[in-house]
Amino acid sequence: MRKIQESELIINKRGAIYHINLLPEEMANTIITVGDPDRVKEISKYFDKIEVQQQHREFIAHTGYVGKKRITVISTGIGPDNIDIAINELDALANINLEDRTIKQNLIQLTFIRLGTSGSLQENIPVDSLVAGTHGLGLDNLLHYYKLENNVEEIELNQHFINHTQLNGGAIIPYIASASPGLLKHFVEGFHQGITVTCPGFYGPQGRVLRMPLSNPQLIDKLSSFRFGNRFISNFEMETSAIYGLSRILGHQCLSVNAIVANRVSKEFSKDGGLAVENLIKKALPIIENL
Repeated sequence: MRKIQESELIINKRGAIYHINLLPEEMANTIITVGDPDRVKEISKYFDKIEVQQQHREFIAHTGYVGKKRITVISTGIGPDNIDIAINELDALANINLEDRTIKQNLIQLTFIRLGTSGSLQENIPVDSLVAGTHGLGLDNLLHYYKLENNVEEIELNQHFINHTQLNGGAIIPYIASASPGLLKHFVEGFHQGITVTCPGFYGPQGRVLRMPLSNPQLIDKLSSFRFGNRFISNFEMETSAIYGLSRILGHQCLSVNAIVANRVSKEFSKDGGLAVENLIKKALPIIENL
């Protein structure tokens, strides 16, 4: 059986995987990811019991119980590059034997649920509302380093998006992956649903202009006007497509749920983004507990 070399899978002195600093027994099979490290404690304060608290760099992890459900909440920091680290290392904890560095024969399917913040791309999805992403559509380049196989609907949807936006070639080659239907069906009442676009930055890649001119100044209009059957783009942020794509390849379940803190069409920003996130946590945790 192939052994994964020390340079490819880095283990620290306490035997934990390097970046996220967790041992296999310190991770639950249900994992909430958040971008903001401070949001970890805002979620774990609702745990009935906290077993594990670890931190390395921006990766803070708390593992505990909500009722009988064991959950890990981990911060990833911002962006697809950090998601690449987090998803790979969390999968390794479940499916690679860290002692002999071999892939386990019996693989474990993890459940990833992102609780994040996002900007709305539809006027009828207001600030402080909640969105569950049916698909992650990536304008970053992370998944181009992996072999992602799409189904027919995804291929057609992505091609229609390329035709509509003319975003293909140069710095942007869009890719797409779907949420797990078994998770998405639980996030209906009180949630908008739509395609979540993932961008590789916060300013120019999301159409914001400060002092630098943009190469694609019509980006917001192109995204908000996209339609394919009953599919439309509801929101954009910086992590979802990476979570969906990597989870698909690794055989895990995934869903991204976001609180809307800005509406890029109406130009509004939430008056209390912290409260919007708190409402997301309080609504999502009972659903996650019962999955």
